[in-house]
Amino acid sequence: MKARFLADANFNQKIVAGLLLREGAIDFALPQAMIPERMKDPDVLDLAHLSGRILVSHDVTTMPHWFDQCVDERSCAGLILVPERVSIRDVIEDLLLIWHLTEAEEWVNRMEWLSL
Repeated sequence: MKARFLADANFNQKIVAGLLLREGAIDFALPQAMIPERMKDPDVLDLAHLSGRILVSHDVTTMPHWFDQCVDERSCAGLILVPERVSIRDVIEDLLLIWHLTEAEEWVNRMEWLSL
């Protein structure tokens, strides 16, 4: 199955818009549609897993800890961490590669940092 994504509440939505311009078939849910305001990181990871979506986040400080804890206790759909210093263009290219070259099943319990 193709990878599906969920943007964390802090994720730059210009990246999502640019990615969808490049490849309209990508399923990339925005946080406003799925993540209630002030939802805690562990709950966001659970929501991503339950919806079968890889979480994409700029939260490189606390999210890795919560992801590791999630993997220790149960299964997680996957996490892509995007440092804010990485250019929008590079993030779009990397996410496009991920979508084209990997399947959702490959992301279970997997955390990756961009830029590839």
